[in-house]
Amino acid sequence: MFHLLRHADHGHVGKILTGRMPGIHLSETGHIQAEAMASRMAAMGLDALYSSPQPRARETAECIASVTGLEIGIAEELDEIDFGRWAGQTFDALEEDPNWRHWNAERETTCTPAGETMNDAAARLTGLIDRLSVMFPSGSVCLVSHSDVIKAGICRYLGKSFQTIHDFEIAPASVATLLIDERHETMLALDGNRFPEPKEAVP
Repeated sequence: MFHLLRHADHGHVGKILTGRMPGIHLSETGHIQAEAMASRMAAMGLDALYSSPQPRARETAECIASVTGLEIGIAEELDEIDFGRWAGQTFDALEEDPNWRHWNAERETTCTPAGETMNDAAARLTGLIDRLSVMFPSGSVCLVSHSDVIKAGICRYLGKSFQTIHDFEIAPASVATLLIDERHETMLALDGNRFPEPKEAVP
């Protein structure tokens, strides 16, 4: 069982595309969220804990480690998508960039200015899960990562188009629990709920 946890709040959420900007740490709200999530994850009986190398993810993982006693493994596979020159720009500014609009309209085929695609993000996350499945065949593993990386993995496991990432939300300090059985069939719950159907259009 794999618990795909998005890092807690860092103050840029919904305002700035943080990407791989250096030195981005949890906000005060984020620390509160991470501590609450740590108590929740401790009840899961975790066997292992891995984190993206980004500070906001590591700090979230550190809260979990403090209550579980687990060591944190830093996994490059969990890193944020490399957004290149887009990182650090406000979402309002990005909306003026036709390449940004194309990225959001065609997630199946387009790439970021740094050359990374949703397929790349999905491949590195699922590759890590495949390896950890061998290491912890009946274990419970927590992976602290980033919204679009988690969404890419979810789409890959459920056989959905990457374009469907716009149909569901991975909020800060939320968890998607992935169970892959011995027949490689997948079940997924987002914060305790079944994977949602696409949202209805708002009139």
